[in-house]
Amino acid sequence: MDNFLETLKNIGTSFVQNTGLAIVRTIAFLVLGVIIVKIVQNIARATTYKSRRLDQSAATFIVSLITVVLYIALIIVLVSSLGFSTAGIIAAFSAVALAVALALKDSLASLANGVIIIFTKPFKKGDYVEINGTDGLVQDIRLFNTKILTYDNVEVIIPNSEILSSDMINYSAMPVRRVVIDIPLPYAVNIQDVKEILLNCTASFDNVVNVPAPSVVLKEYGESSLLFSVRAWTQNEFYWNVFHGLKEALFNDLRLNGIEIPFNRLEVTVLNDSDKQSYNNENGKERG
Repeated sequence: MDNFLETLKNIGTSFVQNTGLAIVRTIAFLVLGVIIVKIVQNIARATTYKSRRLDQSAATFIVSLITVVLYIALIIVLVSSLGFSTAGIIAAFSAVALAVALALKDSLASLANGVIIIFTKPFKKGDYVEINGTDGLVQDIRLFNTKILTYDNVEVIIPNSEILSSDMINYSAMPVRRVVIDIPLPYAVNIQDVKEILLNCTASFDNVVNVPAPSVVLKEYGESSLLFSVRAWTQNEFYWNVFHGLKEALFNDLRLNGIEIPFNRLEVTVLNDSDKQSYNNENGKERG
């Protein structure tokens, strides 16, 4: 009986000195590690969100990346504290990571492109862009895809892997945009008078800026009309208002000055019986 109690005592002592101490140490590391992670998260979040060089998407990505790295490091520390070999765990983790990378290569390509988009900033939230034939306002830039809202109120999700490999136009990159309106007018008009009418209307239109100054040029000699090009500059947010409103204003000013925009006409002549006979006789003579 004494030997049995002595054995239990030795087992208990060994447990407390080895396994028990490791468990307590691991719990302490866990609590301390979580506290450190939270502190670093708050510092990173406060620093990145207040930075003028980083937008919200980049700041969120940095905070998420730091959090993932810290938790991976904490897991390695906890495993090591329990007495397990970290080399085997790191090797197993690397093998799993390689398998996942091969299975999700397209998603990882989108992820890599998402990081590039976030930090190179070819566009930002709220920009009006055209990507691979789809145009609209950028609603959200995510790690794997970008959300665009078209003017038809349709939400379009574009994988980031397609964005950097296709043609992209950012209409909001510059503070001002040029509005170009082409107007066909009859050959009989006086060119200088027409240019003066169009230029005065354009310069006085709301939200048209003076620098760069608006201009009117004779662009082309058409088959049945002269093609004038009206060019004006406006702030990005007023582009569509100026584009559509100026068209109407130019049309009204031309009419007020007695200038009509030409259009295709179909002339129909109705012949009576005598006219038909005369027409047939004349055509018969011409054929003869």
